[in-house]
Amino acid sequence: MNKKISFGVALTIAIMFSTVTFIMTMIYAQNDFNGKVYDLQQREKMYQKLSEVDTRVRKDFYGAIDEETLKDNIIKGYVAGLNDKYAMYLTAEQHAQAMGGFDGQMVDIGITPEPDLSGYIKVVKVKAESPAELSGIAAGDIITKVDDLAVNVDNYEQAVDAFKGEPGTDVILTVRHEGEEKEHTITRRRVEIVTADSYVLDNVGVIRITEFNDNTPSQFKIALDNCIAKGAKGIIFDVRNNPGGTMEAVAEILDIILPEGPIVSATDRNGNTEVLYESDSSELIFPMACLINGKSASAAELFAQALKDYQKAKLVGSQTFGKGSMQKIFPLSDGSALDMTVALYNPPFSPNFDGVGVKPDFEIKLSPDLEENLNMLDISADAQLKKAFEVVNSGIKKDEGTVLPGPTASEREDSESSDEEETGNEDEDTSKEEDETESESSK
Repeated sequence: MNKKISFGVALTIAIMFSTVTFIMTMIYAQNDFNGKVYDLQQREKMYQKLSEVDTRVRKDFYGAIDEETLKDNIIKGYVAGLNDKYAMYLTAEQHAQAMGGFDGQMVDIGITPEPDLSGYIKVVKVKAESPAELSGIAAGDIITKVDDLAVNVDNYEQAVDAFKGEPGTDVILTVRHEGEEKEHTITRRRVEIVTADSYVLDNVGVIRITEFNDNTPSQFKIALDNCIAKGAKGIIFDVRNNPGGTMEAVAEILDIILPEGPIVSATDRNGNTEVLYESDSSELIFPMACLINGKSASAAELFAQALKDYQKAKLVGSQTFGKGSMQKIFPLSDGSALDMTVALYNPPFSPNFDGVGVKPDFEIKLSPDLEENLNMLDISADAQLKKAFEVVNSGIKKDEGTVLPGPTASEREDSESSDEEETGNEDEDTSKEEDETESESSK
């Protein structure tokens, strides 16, 4: 028999529940209010102290005050007090340069340099239609002088930096070509930075990605298509010495490689996690490996760990840098900006790697000297690359006869756009076949 409670008891319980809820809400609100008051008090103390210092300096300081320099350094000091090793204050000029770096272009002459054994600058590659190519400079040339600076081992970086400058300005290079030296006056202009290129060796394509900027995805697609066109049966991705870049760029590239699922998520300071990018069902079907080292950081680490999470590639090399935090640039009213950490980002399925790094499946270490000169190493001198070839070739042999060359990037896009039409046609054909079967069965 069900017992009934009186209206009075029910009312009392409702009042008690409401009272407890009200008290809990008030406690939370009070704590929140107290926290805000405390923050306000701390900010007021900070401003008072800064005002006190400013007053004393302006009254008794012997030297002259540069107001702009003073203002910039006050903000730099504030940012340094955050204990965020990636946070920085950017002046208006630095902000403009930083944003220009993300678009994949720079004011340059269009060559890829590397140190020559003699200490000079060796031209490894010349970008098509670049100022350097138009001036007649070719791969293999040796640059011995940049303007008035004679190039040597000690000033190599300074000499390479001198290639950059304002658009429309000139740089004079002394270039040794086939034993003869000649001066070239080259006008700097904006050129696209090559961040992804490829080559094929023994049916294995190697795609090197030096950073992830706005132009990297399109360059990656071209590099991948070139590998496939040349008959590659396996792919090695090389993100060694890659410092990272934009999340958008690495996500767009991973979308080409990975099957359907999450690519990266972010966790904010309140512990809220949100998936930022996801991959569609199209994926790259190849035996694959990815080269990493201690200078692979941020987006490069995400790239490698995502491949590992989906079991798309084996990682070869040494443990990565360990930067799994996300920074955001906040423009300020005068054109300057604040760049600071806003979240931790996570690979598809494994934990965040900030401060830990990504571990390789096959650990192969190179000396610091070799790591600094990866461009100059062939497979016989690069133990990490050699191991990656072994891993990929093993996959090719294992799946021989079943591994088909994957579609090119352009073919994948065409295939995706025509999926609906093809599916519709298949449905019509299936329907006709079913009608014919039913007709035959009824006879």
